[in-house]
Amino acid sequence: MCSGADSMIIDDCSDGEQNKYVGIGATVFFTAIMAFIASSYALYTVFDNYFIAVIFGIIWGLLIFNLDRFIVSTIKKRAHKWKELVQATPRIILAIIIAVVISKPLELKLFEKEINQVLLVEKNQMTLDNKAQIAEQFTPKIESLKQEINTLKNEITSKEKETNALYETYIAEAEGRKGTLLVGKGPVYAEKRQKHDAALAALKELKATNTQKIKDKETTIQLLLAEQKKSEIKTQPIISSFDGLMARVNALGKLPLAPSLFIFLLFLAIETSPIFAKLIAPKGEYDFKLEDRETAIKNWVAQKVDQRNKMLETDVIINKKVYDDISEEDELYTYKRKKARELMQLQADAFYKKQQKML
Repeated sequence: MCSGADSMIIDDCSDGEQNKYVGIGATVFFTAIMAFIASSYALYTVFDNYFIAVIFGIIWGLLIFNLDRFIVSTIKKRAHKWKELVQATPRIILAIIIAVVISKPLELKLFEKEINQVLLVEKNQMTLDNKAQIAEQFTPKIESLKQEINTLKNEITSKEKETNALYETYIAEAEGRKGTLLVGKGPVYAEKRQKHDAALAALKELKATNTQKIKDKETTIQLLLAEQKKSEIKTQPIISSFDGLMARVNALGKLPLAPSLFIFLLFLAIETSPIFAKLIAPKGEYDFKLEDRETAIKNWVAQKVDQRNKMLETDVIINKKVYDDISEEDELYTYKRKKARELMQLQADAFYKKQQKML
């Protein structure tokens, strides 16, 4: 049944012929089983649900079973091998496609640990890249705020240096080391002390103002860093779940080719074995009986078509002769002439009444 053989014909064949088709059918059946397992695993990686994976796996297994059965059952033994090969070429191509579809999910399962390692490396790199991309959104503003903070700090430092210089000036004036070189607190000392005190007051005011600005900017930086961290946490689950079917197929492609290739060749051999078995095997008892039945039906149909054509030709000849004989009868001519006259009179009357209404 799985080989697509005609049960009425195969039941009348020898045990050896039946065993050949049992082998072909078993190959088709077990290929469908492997297709069910492979598709169930592949769909489980997509939906993460056993029930959905099994249901769709059964449907896919039945689809592959039907395709394989169709491929095998439609290959007919011919008088020449090259004609059989030409006939089987589209089916071989389809078998190769099916082999790829079946083998790929099983490769994913067999090399699951190695694929997980590749995915782990990719996820780590994606995490670093993701952090770098998010940082590009926040870093310019953070760096700008840091530069502004440094500018505010430099203003304070510059003002402190200016104030300290004024302090040193009026102290040196009091000690007689600079300026008038007179020891004591004279008018010049008072003037320089006044400048220092004004600069010191300005420094205190600048420190208060800039310190508050620095705190505000540092707070803004902390908020931006928190927002950056929040964005990293928000996008991390997307990276963590980067282990779907396409990601695993791509990761499989980065592993050594040889193991994957041998598994594919194994399934290709399984999938194409029924086809090549029918191509290589000599014409057997089943093939002769099937050809005999098909030839009988073909001849019977051709005979019926020929009979219909002959009947049609005969009927055309008879009809032509009948109508030719009728066309020569005077009675029929007189009758049709009378009816034609009546019809023309009716048309003339109708035209007259229509014209009369219009006037």
